Amino acid sequence: MAVRRGQWGRTVLVAETEDGVVVGTADCLVMPNLTRGGRGILFVENVVVAGAGRRRGVGRRLLEAAVRLGEEAGCYKAQLLAADDAYVHTFYAACGFEPLAQGFRRYLVPGA
Repeated sequence: MAVRRGQWGRTVLVAETEDGVVVGTADCLVMPNLTRGGRGILFVENVVVAGAGRRRGVGRRLLEAAVRLGEEAGCYKAQLLAADDAYVHTFYAACGFEPLAQGFRRYLVPGA
């Protein structure tokens, strides 16, 4: 598992084969929170595993690494949005995530 750091608070986790081929990613952002004593929230996005890495524990290891990252940063929760596919929901539930909140979204159109 490789860790790539870029912007402050942002870490991209990268799963690679022994040959260095990227087979998975998880984009993690620690954002300070005004409540909870200033403890942060870990947002996880772009959890993507290539076909060659699926059903081999790559996604689970990426999420475990993301949760560790949040714990090390003192976050009080890890949060993610999931595609509206039953198998994705089953996967996240198996990794310890619970569907607890109703989310809202508004897509923005550039230049509008």
